[in-house]
This record gives sequence, structure tokens and C-alpha cells, in this order.
Amino acid sequence: MTTLRWPRYLARYAVFGYVGVMLVVPVSVILWRTFRPGLGQFFDWISTPAALSALNLSLLVVAIVVPLNVVFGVFVSLLLARNRFRGRAVLQAIVDLPFAVSPIIVGVALILLWGSAGALGFVENNLGLRIIFGVPGIVLASIFVTLPFVVREVQPVLVELGTEQEQAAATLGSSGWQTFWRITLPSIRWGLTYGIVLTTARTLGEFGAVIMVSSNLPGESQTLTLLVNDRYNRGAEYGAYALSTLLMGVAVAFLIVKAILLIRRARADRHA
Repeated sequence: MTTLRWPRYLARYAVFGYVGVMLVVPVSVILWRTFRPGLGQFFDWISTPAALSALNLSLLVVAIVVPLNVVFGVFVSLLLARNRFRGRAVLQAIVDLPFAVSPIIVGVALILLWGSAGALGFVENNLGLRIIFGVPGIVLASIFVTLPFVVREVQPVLVELGTEQEQAAATLGSSGWQTFWRITLPSIRWGLTYGIVLTTARTLGEFGAVIMVSSNLPGESQTLTLLVNDRYNRGAEYGAYALSTLLMGVAVAFLIVKAILLIRRARADRHA
């Protein structure tokens, strides 16, 4: 028995050691450096005009990106789960593309497409609508990198749900919209909620694609992640640590929300 326990203990300690080195220690260092000057200084760092402007811009991008990806994600999930058509595998691969492509490449591709010298450069040159190095570019980059989250959370739920309830509703005379609002949407609410949480968290934390398409000017097109990088590069390390802590706090809040939703879903499933 003692001999058999050693592999378990070894695996357990290896996991805890890995998590400690890769996650706990770095986060602890950031928290220590953030709050070492005092709580008042922390609030001073995160309440500067540049920080408030970056926070407002980040929230604005979230407010645009999340609804668009929710609508697109639900539509694509229904298309993939309820239909068999030529090119379905290609569409599946396209949806997963942001997982495989570096965000830096996404930024470069957007510049080549929407930049003043790009394929769609007439939008800026002739119409005067600046996409790249402005807020629209940040929104497009964020939409691309968060594209799969809603689809990957909702599609498996639709596949597991099947079509029996929807077919029964159609037999009873419900229209397509009535069936969607009364049958489909309530059935996918948990998966949709998880997708929204993941999309929001990734949008707030995106850096690679955003820095390529942003002018990074404070008050204009500088998100929280860009401000953290800017402060660190300028030598204002403690200001960068404070903003990093703020971002971590937002991420933890979303993780807590997801955990609560998982608990509520488990309880609902037990009482179903």
C-alpha cells in the first residue's frame, strides 16, 4: 500500500509545485509590489486620468464586442448543430482559427486589410473613417480573437439538447422566432452565459492584436493592457503593477461569476 501511494503523492506535489511556480508566485509578487507603498497609493495609481480613460475605453470595447459575438456565436452554433451542409468542416475550422493564429498575425492582417494602403484603404482615404490606429481597429481585433468562445460553449449544448423539443413546438404551431425564444434560448442559457464571461475576460485582457492596430495614445486608443505596458516601459513599474492588479481583480471576478453559475447549474440539474 505504501509503495502504491508514492506515485499519487509525487503527482500531487508535482501539480502543486507547478501551479505554485507558474501562477501563485508571480501573482503574489505583483500583489506585494502593488500594495507595498500603501492602499492609498494604489487608488491614486488606478484613478489617474490616463487610467480612467483606458478603463472607459476597455469597457466600451467590451460593450461592443460581446453583443456582436453573442449574436454571431448563437447563429453559427445553430447553423453547425442543426444543419449538415457542404463546407461545414471549413466553417468549423474558421471558427477555431483564432485559437491557432497568433494575435500579432491578426493585427498585421487587419492592417493589410483596413490600413490606408490596404485592400479596403478607401474607407479611410475616401470616407474619412479611420479603422486602423483607432477604436474601430481595436474592436475588430477584439472581435476576431474572441470569436470562438460563444460558439464553443453553445454548440455542444445544442447537440446534446437535440431537436425533439423544437420539433414538438413547431408541430404545435410555433413560429421559428417563438421556438427560439421559448425553447432554444432558455435551453442554452448556461452555455451562452459561460461564453459571455469568457468573451468579456478575453476582450479586457487582449494585448497582442490590440497593440498592432492601436495608436496607443492616452485618452484616444489606449486600453488598460496597453497602459500597463506603456507604464512599465516608461519606468513607472508600480503604476503598471497597480493596473495589473486591477485587471487581475476583474478576471477573478469573472471566474467567481462562472463558478457561481456552475454551482447553480449543478443544482438546477439535480432538481430537474
